[in-house]
Amino acid sequence: MTWNVRIGINPLSWMNDDLPSLGGDTPLDTALKEGAEIGYAGFELGNKFPKTGPALKARLDAYGLACVSGWYSGFLAQADAGSDAQALAAEAERCKPHMDRLRHNGVDVVVYGECAGTVQGQIGTPVSRRPRFADDAAWQRYAWRLDAFGAHLLECYGIRLAYHHHMGAHVESPQDVDRLMALTDPRKVFLLFDTGHAYYGGAADPAALLKKHVARVAHVHCKDVRPQVIAQARQGDWSFLQGVVNGIFTVPGDGALDFEAVLRTLRDAGYQGWLVVEAEQDPAIAPGYAYAKKGYETLRALMDRLGA
Repeated sequence: MTWNVRIGINPLSWMNDDLPSLGGDTPLDTALKEGAEIGYAGFELGNKFPKTGPALKARLDAYGLACVSGWYSGFLAQADAGSDAQALAAEAERCKPHMDRLRHNGVDVVVYGECAGTVQGQIGTPVSRRPRFADDAAWQRYAWRLDAFGAHLLECYGIRLAYHHHMGAHVESPQDVDRLMALTDPRKVFLLFDTGHAYYGGAADPAALLKKHVARVAHVHCKDVRPQVIAQARQGDWSFLQGVVNGIFTVPGDGALDFEAVLRTLRDAGYQGWLVVEAEQDPAIAPGYAYAKKGYETLRALMDRLGA
């Protein structure tokens, strides 16, 4: 049996959008050339990619790469966004250029990151000060909005909403993920499972959390962790970006996570999407090419072992 998954990468190994001081001078073509040379089938998007569908396709085609997906900053949890109808109309209008660009490149899943109140991009704000829903009613209202927006993306673009649980945001912990999955419609809202954020968010065994929700998974970010640095981050009440600078994350095979258990869980559940190496690090300390190669070779070896 062939396991129909592909290995992609996010350009964070070479350059960081939130902290341009980390690889900010590295040309996009360096990442594309090196990623293709290593063996990656595609790239997720970052700030340096062309902004229109045709230009993006031409740039990726030049290196034989596919567009994997791209982060979309959503604001459906924004309390002062007006009525539900107004909030959804604003989001539907704002997302058009991004969704058109993805659709033109044959992408069928979008990385949805909730950015209302998030502290993930604030280097001076600890993740402990992340936003939280005030009560059950707030959770319910947010879930309704997500369902409606997910239905809109499917109807208008044929794109699934893959929700990215993320440090410093409303949905961070395993309990948050459980609640979001319980409240949303599995036909309209899907899960982006991120191994590194799962562990940092409190899942000592990310594969166990994945197993609970694997039927909802539409996209996977494969990042490894350095537990000793995470322990320091928790003790020191660090911001998310402080953690990135100090090496909380790394590529598969360079940290402590059991990626064989993760990949086996995905394979056994029939997952048919991308495995995306995504590890925010300082390329001056963790050179992009070397670490991207290690991440690829780790996943490729595991996939070969699992029959992919």
